[in-house]
Amino acid sequence: MSAAADRRRAADLLEELAARTTPGRWTTRGLLATRPEVVAQLPDGGTQHVAEARAGTAGWISTLSPALAGPIAAWLRRAGDDDAEAAAVARLLLGEP
Repeated sequence: MSAAADRRRAADLLEELAARTTPGRWTTRGLLATRPEVVAQLPDGGTQHVAEARAGTAGWISTLSPALAGPIAAWLRRAGDDDAEAAAVARLLLGEP
């Protein structure tokens, strides 16, 4: 398979996983029992504990592992000032709107 086809398949996978995953901005809010409490701030203003939506979030969490940090960091460093997608990813990673 070509590199372009791999990129398209990976992009499709990310979109499919995101569609099944708890939406909104995920934040940590202390501990829930002995584990970090991760809460999604939903687009409608409500919140949901991500742990309550395990069926939808498990695929997302396991796919977006720390192994992606190196390639994403390299892409962000290499991106030009006119790369709107890289700028959007950087803002989201930094918690900015």
